Amino acid sequence: MRAVLVAASHLGRRSGNSVTALRWQAILQDLGWDTSLHSQFNGESADLMIALNAYRSAESIRRFRDRYPDRPLIVALTGTDLYRFLESDREKTTAAIAAADRLVVLNNLSSRMLASDQGDKCFVILESADPLAAERKPLTRHFDVCVVGHLREEKDPLLAARAVRDLPSSSRIRVRHYGRAHTKEWNVLAQKEMEENPRYTWFGEVSHWRIRRALSTSRLMVVSSIMEGGPNCLSEAIAAGLPAVTTDIDGCVGMLGETYPGYFPVGDSEALTDLLLRAEQDSAYLSELEQAVAVIAPQFTRELERRRWAKLLNGLPGSKSPHD
Repeated sequence: MRAVLVAASHLGRRSGNSVTALRWQAILQDLGWDTSLHSQFNGESADLMIALNAYRSAESIRRFRDRYPDRPLIVALTGTDLYRFLESDREKTTAAIAAADRLVVLNNLSSRMLASDQGDKCFVILESADPLAAERKPLTRHFDVCVVGHLREEKDPLLAARAVRDLPSSSRIRVRHYGRAHTKEWNVLAQKEMEENPRYTWFGEVSHWRIRRALSTSRLMVVSSIMEGGPNCLSEAIAAGLPAVTTDIDGCVGMLGETYPGYFPVGDSEALTDLLLRAEQDSAYLSELEQAVAVIAPQFTRELERRRWAKLLNGLPGSKSPHD
């Protein structure tokens, strides 16, 4: 049985969608599906198509449905689908959603953004990550806070930098930021921030092993996004046992749970400052965050993500095992 996985993103770059698409391809192949990965559907033969991003893959979704009206189609909804395009380009996005037999969402709160008849098609698959090979070893001289995410509007990428600009001299907090600038303007802003803010260092796009090292040596992660479907960086932090403080948006709350003790309002640098200082100065609070992450970590394993995909695929209309 052959599956086509369409990811309308820069598949050669380390974007969140690219990381997701490559992991899903490996899972599907492990489940017995001969899976090819493309940026668009060009009419190739397929028993199943999975489209990552309803809005950006809308044309591929239409082509597949026109060519194979009776074959299963899964559409995975990203943060921009749910929290931007359903409002800014509703007709195009809802048409892609309506064409799907099943919808994959990446956090437990996503379905409330959809009409009830579409929400019934939703299947939650939390994104997994591998645990670190060895126990975390946070640096002691500094209280390092990592930000893992490309510099673009949806991420509010310099919020953590703003939050540490005016910390007291006694604070050991510094922000280490890993991610590519999506535009020249973001590059300029990050460079300017480094010149003016000695607590902030931007490393640009780096290899995955350097991200893993940052997870090991940091005390905390900051996720400052305005919108997220289910951030890969947060899955990585959870799997590594690294606590995070995040914006109180569905994409984060739907992964961490409503009782998680590390949320702050979108765009509120002062509230983030307070949380960072509390984590640095109050060991009981930092331990509370670490314990909360440890409790939910079993939800983000590779094996559980694989089982969720197997359950989804086996429950598709007219589905049969790829080995049949």
